[in-house]
Amino acid sequence: MKKAVGVLLGGVLMMTAAYGQTAALRRSLDGEWSFMVDSLKTGIRQQWYASGCDRSAWEKVVIPKFWEEYPGMALYDGWGWFARDIILDRTDIPLSLYFAGVDDEAVVWVNGVNLGEHTGYSDPFAIDITQAIRKGSNTVVVLVKDNGGGGGIYRPVTLIDSKSLPLLLRSPYADLNARPSADWVRDGAIYSVYLRSFSPEGTFGGLEKRIPELQHLGVTTIWLMPIHPVGLKNRKGSLGSPYAVRDYYGINPEFGTLDDFRHLLSAVHAGGMKLIIDLVANHTSWDSRLIQEHPAWFTKDAAGTIVSPNADWTDVADLDYSNAGLRRYMIDMMRYWVRDIGIDGFRCDVAEMVPTDFWNEARAALDSVKSVMMLAEGALPEEHVKAFDLTYSWNVYDAFAPMLSGQRPVALLDQILGTEALQFPKNSLRLRFTTNHDKNAYDAPAVQKFGPAGLKLATVLVNTLPGVPLLYNGEEVANDTRLSLFEKVSVNWMRPREIGEMYKKLFALRRTNAALSRGNFVRVQTDQEKSVYAFMRIAGEQRVVVVLNFSDAPLHLTLQMPPAEGASAGATLNYHELFTGLAWTIPAAGREVVLTLEGRGFRVFER
Repeated sequence: MKKAVGVLLGGVLMMTAAYGQTAALRRSLDGEWSFMVDSLKTGIRQQWYASGCDRSAWEKVVIPKFWEEYPGMALYDGWGWFARDIILDRTDIPLSLYFAGVDDEAVVWVNGVNLGEHTGYSDPFAIDITQAIRKGSNTVVVLVKDNGGGGGIYRPVTLIDSKSLPLLLRSPYADLNARPSADWVRDGAIYSVYLRSFSPEGTFGGLEKRIPELQHLGVTTIWLMPIHPVGLKNRKGSLGSPYAVRDYYGINPEFGTLDDFRHLLSAVHAGGMKLIIDLVANHTSWDSRLIQEHPAWFTKDAAGTIVSPNADWTDVADLDYSNAGLRRYMIDMMRYWVRDIGIDGFRCDVAEMVPTDFWNEARAALDSVKSVMMLAEGALPEEHVKAFDLTYSWNVYDAFAPMLSGQRPVALLDQILGTEALQFPKNSLRLRFTTNHDKNAYDAPAVQKFGPAGLKLATVLVNTLPGVPLLYNGEEVANDTRLSLFEKVSVNWMRPREIGEMYKKLFALRRTNAALSRGNFVRVQTDQEKSVYAFMRIAGEQRVVVVLNFSDAPLHLTLQMPPAEGASAGATLNYHELFTGLAWTIPAAGREVVLTLEGRGFRVFER
C-alpha cells in the first residue's frame, strides 16, 4: 500500500523565540512556523532560504504535524519550506538542531548558510549549526522534499547543546533486546510476489509452476501481496488495489480458489521454503464484509460518517482499533490463516497506522500456534520489542540516489547505521531492499532510478549490510516497467538475468557464510571516503569484506584493514572474490591494502 505517512512540507514558518543558553541547553522549537508550498521546485533558485527573503505571504502553521492536516493540503505532494527565527544570547558553545522525524528528506539553512541535508524517511537526525549562528536573531529555514503521500516536519524539533545530542538521539528502546527471531527468519532471503504481474496467468498456479526457479535462486521465504477479494465500491483502476480488502477470510477469484492456495502452500513447503501473506489491518474496502456487519468498528468524522485513512486513499475505509471486538476479530482471523491454513506469518501493511499494543497482543496469540515471521511495513523501534521480527529500512533505499549522484558522501550510510544503533533494540532486524511494490509503482523502477551499474551496487549492499534482504519480483531481470497496483502489468521475463545471477550468488553466500546473517559489522576506512564504502562482516572465523565505489570514475584506493582477533605475527588471511573468483591474501595482523575499482565497481571477498 502506498505510504500515507509522508507529505511534502512546502512552506516556511517564521517565529521569534527567546533562548538563553545560560538557563538551559535544550529548547523546543515546536509551535508556530511559516510555511510555503513549492510545487514547481523553484525555491532554491529563488533563494527562499536567504536571510533577506520576504516571507510575509507565507502561511502560519504548527509543527510537528503532517502537512496533509493543513487546510487545503490534504492531497499535496512535492516540496515545502518552513522557517522561524530564534534569538541567541551566546554563540561560544556548539549548538545543533535535532529533528525527531521529517518526511521524507530535509535541507537546513541558518542565516542563509546551507548546513547540510538528511536522507531517510522517519529517521531522527541532527544538524550542527555552530558555524552559522550569531548573537541575536537567527533565521532557521528547512526545505522538506517528499517522495509520495503526506509529509512534513511531523516530529519535534529541538535546539540543543551538541554535547547533549546523545540524550535525544538515543531512544528508550536502544538498551532493550529485540524479541528473538527463529533461525529461518534471521537467515532469510525474502521474495515478494505480486501475482498479477508475476506470471501470464496471474494466479496461484502461475506461481506454483515457478517454485523450482525460486528455490534455485536461493529464496527462503515467499511473501504474497494480498490474496483476498478486492472491493468493487470506489475501486481504483479496472481491477482495484489488492490493498482494498473485501473479506479477510476470502480468496480473490483472480488468483484461484482456497484449494489452489493450499496446493501452492504445500508446494512452497515441499521446496523447503516458507510463505507469508500480506495483512491489511488498517482499513478495508467500502463494500467489505466488516463494514456491512460491524460499521461501529470504523473511524467516523464529527458527523458520524465513516472516513478514509487519508484524502488520497478513497478506495478504503479506516478501521478504529479502540473497538475490542475488532481486535478479537482480527486476531482470530490471523490465527485461522496460521493454524488452519498453515501459512508462516504476515507482512503487515502500514503497521505504524495500527496501534503497537494490538500487534503485541496478536503476536502473542500467534506464538502460541507456531513459529512465524512478522514483517512490519513500518520503522518504529518499539515494534521490535514484542511484535515484529522485521521492519522496513526505508532509509537505506533513500540513500542510494544521492550517494550515486555524488550529492551526499557515502558516510551517509554511517549516519543511517549509527542512528539505527541509537534507536532500535539490540539485534533488531531491518528489511533491506533496492525496491518494493510501492517504490516501483510510485517512485520508479530501480534500474531507471539508479541506472544499471548503480542497481548492481545497491544489490550488493542490501545483501551484505546487517539485516534481511528482499527481492521484489521482476528485479531478477532488472524490470524497467512500473507494475500498477490497479491493473495487470506483466514483467518482461525475457530481459537479461544479470541481476538475478547476482542475487543467486549473494543468497548462496548468505546460506554458507554466517558472517552475513549473524556477523558483526566493522567499518573499513579507505583513502577515498567520499566515494568508497567498505566494511567487514565477521562471525568467528568466517568473514566477508565488501568494497563499493559509488563514483563513476575508476579509483586506486588504499584500505586500512583491521587486525584479526588473536592473529599471530606473519599470519595471513586468504579470501576469494564472489563474482570474479579473484584470490586475495592479506596480513592477519592488519595493514594497508591496495585495491583498484572500476567506476561503480564492487568487490565481495569471502573467507
